[in-house]
Amino acid sequence: QVQLVESGGGLVQPGGSLRLSCVASGKIRSINAMGWHRQAPGKERELVAIMTSGRSPVYVDSVKGRFTISRDNAKNTVSLQMNSLKPEDTAVYYCNALLTPYYNSGARNYWGQGTQVTVSS
Repeated sequence: QVQLVESGGGLVQPGGSLRLSCVASGKIRSINAMGWHRQAPGKERELVAIMTSGRSPVYVDSVKGRFTISRDNAKNTVSLQMNSLKPEDTAVYYCNALLTPYYNSGARNYWGQGTQVTVSS
């Protein structure tokens, strides 16, 4: 019933910007955290940024100062503003949420399908 859908990926030149968005749909009781992971070919999936309720956002060191995560709790959305993009940012970016569905008793981890970000000249 709960689904995460990402949008905003694409091809951009080094130094350019992209904004990724993710919407969590379905009947949701509460959301503990929403964030973004990425996975490049041949590499393991890594945390990029995450916002946990009541806490400051957390970023992987390689994107600090360039990426900004934001949440709209009323709309169950999370966005990732990516500036000064580098070729090493090329990856599939996945939205992630830790949330409790309305008809379940405990929190569960959900993933979106992913959106491709390619940074190349």
